[in-house]
Amino acid sequence: MARFLARRFANYLVLCLLATFLAYVLASATFDPLTRLRERNPPPPPATIAAKEQALHLDQPIPLRFATWASGVVRGDFGETVTAGRISDELWRRAGVSLRLFLLGTVIGVVLGVLLGVVSAIRQYRISDYVATLFSFLVLSTPVFVIGTLLKVAWLPVNQAAGTQILYFTGEFSAGFSGTWWDGVVDRLQHLVLPTVAIALGQIAYYSRYQRSAMLDVLGSDFLRTAQAKGLTRRRALFKHGLRTALIPMATLFAFGFGLLVTGGVFTERIFGFFGMGDWLISGVSQQDANIVATVTLFIAVLVLFSGWLSDVLYAALDPRVRLS
Repeated sequence: MARFLARRFANYLVLCLLATFLAYVLASATFDPLTRLRERNPPPPPATIAAKEQALHLDQPIPLRFATWASGVVRGDFGETVTAGRISDELWRRAGVSLRLFLLGTVIGVVLGVLLGVVSAIRQYRISDYVATLFSFLVLSTPVFVIGTLLKVAWLPVNQAAGTQILYFTGEFSAGFSGTWWDGVVDRLQHLVLPTVAIALGQIAYYSRYQRSAMLDVLGSDFLRTAQAKGLTRRRALFKHGLRTALIPMATLFAFGFGLLVTGGVFTERIFGFFGMGDWLISGVSQQDANIVATVTLFIAVLVLFSGWLSDVLYAALDPRVRLS
């Protein structure tokens, strides 16, 4: 099993490096970070433009620029932005913001999505199954930026009726906040709830559909009838044998679902004013900054790498055939 996981980790690592390289090459080939400098009125002297071009290493071939950037990444230096700011100074704060949002939304979405899928399969063609199906289709067919906006509109009357801000719509925390440590935690949670719900709703709808299908395939299986024939109750047979088997195909889905979540999280961060990695990616594209784009791509690739590797661990834990092979 250790060799299997090590081999899978090596494969994911190669894909991570390849994705970062392609993002850097594509951004460097299409971006011109000196556009704003050239368009100034009056235009700057050619020597100024040449000096800026040399400072950003734009006079070097793209593969060499990537090698220079990658060698710095190994040492923990992600280079500079086109405005001469250090990427490392901004990276960890923004990464922490995104991780709090994505991980919490993913955990809630996966747990509730799996439970909803299992209940829908067990209670197939009943009212609860139809309600869950309708909910899933509505959420999956609605863009995340619409869901975020609807959550704001729906919660506004609640704040107005309460006469205070129970939940906030914008930002990670209240500007100019002062109070105890616990007050600060509560304030951040008040800002975190709505964007987390926006992310979790899509995850619940996504995973519940697949889990329902996987569970239905298990309900009529021979091994489940055999377990009941040996004395297990239907509920115990379902959760001890049926659910474990139905979760096996879901393990791979978790990895790809998390990758899609991180990519779609750009809209959620923008809607709720969270200055995380998604918001930074949009800023990097607008500033035509290849270093920012490559850094965000590397961050996303690493998250997908670890989610994929963890899904392999889960897959091996659920399926003994993988461990034996």
